[in-house]
Amino acid sequence: MPHSFGYRARTRDMFKRGFKEHGPVKLSTFLITFRIGDIVDIKANAAQQKGMPHKYYHGRTGIVYNVTPHAVGVIVYKVVGNRYIEKRVNIRVEHVRHSKCRQEFLDRVQRNHKLREEAKAKGERVTLKRFPVLPSAAHTVSAKDNAPETLAPKPYETTI
Repeated sequence: MPHSFGYRARTRDMFKRGFKEHGPVKLSTFLITFRIGDIVDIKANAAQQKGMPHKYYHGRTGIVYNVTPHAVGVIVYKVVGNRYIEKRVNIRVEHVRHSKCRQEFLDRVQRNHKLREEAKAKGERVTLKRFPVLPSAAHTVSAKDNAPETLAPKPYETTI
């Protein structure tokens, strides 16, 4: 057989649907609203071949720049040689989903706002700077109250 370099070459596992996720696309997929500026993840859905992105963009994150009735335009940055090129890809809504990459940041903004408001009401200053988790401090484990245990596997039993 000749070697294939087709548009969907080497995508057997990439475009595969998940466990118990086979069948037609759910109707709720079409009811999701996308707005310009939303951050979306591109994940091709093999049940819908129309408007499917190229395999390179599968798993990439981009920003919506255009919204049409059936599709969205997404800006994705692609490494070509020694530079990043802005690629504008038009993809149907079945193949995109809202990204959760900013959720931790948005939660932290709300938490910091609440802490700032509470501190302002009390009239004190609050430090919102994040610090890395430090390793636990050195300590000695005493065997005085902790009797050592000998661990051994349980013998095999049949329960039939």
